[in-house]
Amino acid sequence: MQTRLPSALRETPVGREAERILRACVHCGFCNATCPTYQLLGDELDGPRGRIYQIKQLLEEGVASAATRTHLDRCLTCRSCETTCPSGVDYHHLLDIGRAEVLRCVPRPAAERLRRAALRRFLLSPRLFRGAVRLGRALRPLLPGTLARRLPAPARAPRLPAPRHERRMLLLTGCVQPALAPDIDAATVRVFDRLGIGLQPVAGCCGALEQHLDAPDAALDRMRRNIDTWWPAIAAGAEAIVVSASGCGAHLKDYGHYLRDDPAYAERAARVAALARDPAEVLAGENLGPFHRADAPPVAFHAPCSLQHGQRLTGVVEDLLTRLGHPLLPVADAHLCCGAAGTYAFFQSDIATRLRDAKLARLQAGGPTCIATANLGCQLHLAAASDVPVVHWIGLLDRPLRDPVV
Repeated sequence: MQTRLPSALRETPVGREAERILRACVHCGFCNATCPTYQLLGDELDGPRGRIYQIKQLLEEGVASAATRTHLDRCLTCRSCETTCPSGVDYHHLLDIGRAEVLRCVPRPAAERLRRAALRRFLLSPRLFRGAVRLGRALRPLLPGTLARRLPAPARAPRLPAPRHERRMLLLTGCVQPALAPDIDAATVRVFDRLGIGLQPVAGCCGALEQHLDAPDAALDRMRRNIDTWWPAIAAGAEAIVVSASGCGAHLKDYGHYLRDDPAYAERAARVAALARDPAEVLAGENLGPFHRADAPPVAFHAPCSLQHGQRLTGVVEDLLTRLGHPLLPVADAHLCCGAAGTYAFFQSDIATRLRDAKLARLQAGGPTCIATANLGCQLHLAAASDVPVVHWIGLLDRPLRDPVV
């Protein structure tokens, strides 16, 4: 793609990156064939190619409209287009640039800015969020049906095994998962302990929420603080940083990119990105014999976009579940997003609901006993309308440890 970026922009790190990405695009349109919003809305401006053109025009002319902002907002950042693209266009990093620039040209209305700031504050305050979750559960009968279904039942995490192994890894617990589903990381710790690997939980957000909620500078500051917090354990020999939420894992693996121009953090950020692991990446090389079940029920697996397109781990969890004895049911159009996409459902509820309903129809078509996934956001989004339980796949390994006779 030919570009005509202004020289003042072209000589900046952002301009050089944008020009590199734009020049890789060959206009082929293959991306639209796997873009959920283009498939749903049928509008070229709501597909990757159309968004790339809009960002190109924005960067070249410095002009945008509220409609431009809307089309960029509608992108799920599922990155399915990156998997499809024959030219390797680094779409999601170009989208970061485009979204920041469009907000500079066309700021959001004050009420919308306040809503996003309040959501950041709410989700990133463990005390505030945990209190709200407890209150919501207490008032569940009074809540609207949609909201009540999005709130998972209480799950008290059992006592975790004490650290006792030479092999050590960090476990990022994230921002909302400890309050909503503490059983996921508890299961992860027990499974890894059985395999001779000790996990040291570290709390806090990975930075993705701020990145997605119009606060990229705050996201960078959070990444720096995380690196400072984790570095002593990394320097002491931690093998990996395990992240059970695939969305957070994908963001962690991008630390090297986001901080590449920071002389104080670039090297350590690249090291953190290299250490980030989804649990499936670690378990794929381990002996899973203790977790095998002869009577394992059939499962439909929903591969989150952050797992299959963001981390490029297509088929890894599926292979693990097969090794455990679970019959895997076929799922049509498994590459398409469920519509959760972090905070997307808060702001694009109609699109998110339509995508979820289509995804659930495909997941439930084979009559699964349960639906397994690898990301809390997807799990809660699907569970709100699913006819069968939606679980994190790591719990399927943990069950024989907790209930060996089943």
